[in-house]
Amino acid sequence: MATSERSPLRTVVALVSALGLGGGGLAFGFVLASLAAAVLTLGLGIDISPAAVIVLSLVFVQGVGCAGVAFAYLELRPTVAPKIRSLLGFDGVPGPFDIGVDLPDLRGAAVVVGGYVLALGAAFTGSILVTLLQVDTGTNQAAEIGMQNPEVLLILIPASILVIGPGEELLFRGVVQGRLREVLGPIAGILLASAVFAGLHWFALTGGSAAGNFVALGILVGPALVFGAAYELTDNIVVPALIHGIYNATLFTLLYVVVAFGDQLPDTQNATSAVLALL
Repeated sequence: MATSERSPLRTVVALVSALGLGGGGLAFGFVLASLAAAVLTLGLGIDISPAAVIVLSLVFVQGVGCAGVAFAYLELRPTVAPKIRSLLGFDGVPGPFDIGVDLPDLRGAAVVVGGYVLALGAAFTGSILVTLLQVDTGTNQAAEIGMQNPEVLLILIPASILVIGPGEELLFRGVVQGRLREVLGPIAGILLASAVFAGLHWFALTGGSAAGNFVALGILVGPALVFGAAYELTDNIVVPALIHGIYNATLFTLLYVVVAFGDQLPDTQNATSAVLALL
């Protein structure tokens, strides 16, 4: 990870670039997914199923958008960063920037387990808060599709570990948090990257009131802080990717159980609401 290099202008540039990279990666992936869907439906006359919509989103948003932008940043930074620094009048040359990738050792595995427990604990605490406040929160679009088509959740469960966790962590912890850290330090990097990560999920919500959706995003900050701290502790992106992936897979599994076996549960409506508050 890079070291802190702080000044007012560098701080502004870091904040703008971090937000641009995070939002740009998601937006780029969304545009590609929309274009692919348009080609299939309008160009080829193919009727896209809900499962196909999720697959397109996974491939283009988490895969090409998140992971692709992260790798592009690593590749282009050595060439582009010196030119930007020269244009802005910064002294020196940009420091090294990399994303640690390795199989977790015993300490890393312990962080995965502990982080998973903390992330779930933060999410469940947040869902209790939603219940107490009685606010109308929006529904995650993927979860909404899954409620109508439970087979989609069976795709999202493994995809959480294989695609969603790695893709989003490469971008938001590896690049966004790393970029903020080199200027503002580790604590500010974790806090701001978590806020960016949670805030951009606003666009994944459907329905709900403005106040309720702000509460929902606030809940997401808790797990995001865990992901960020795990990366800072280990300097290994695999660790937060595993925590994030297993965390998401757990929530989608719970939602599948509620949807598929709701007729056997004593209070299906409250069970569904509780799980949706976590997503």
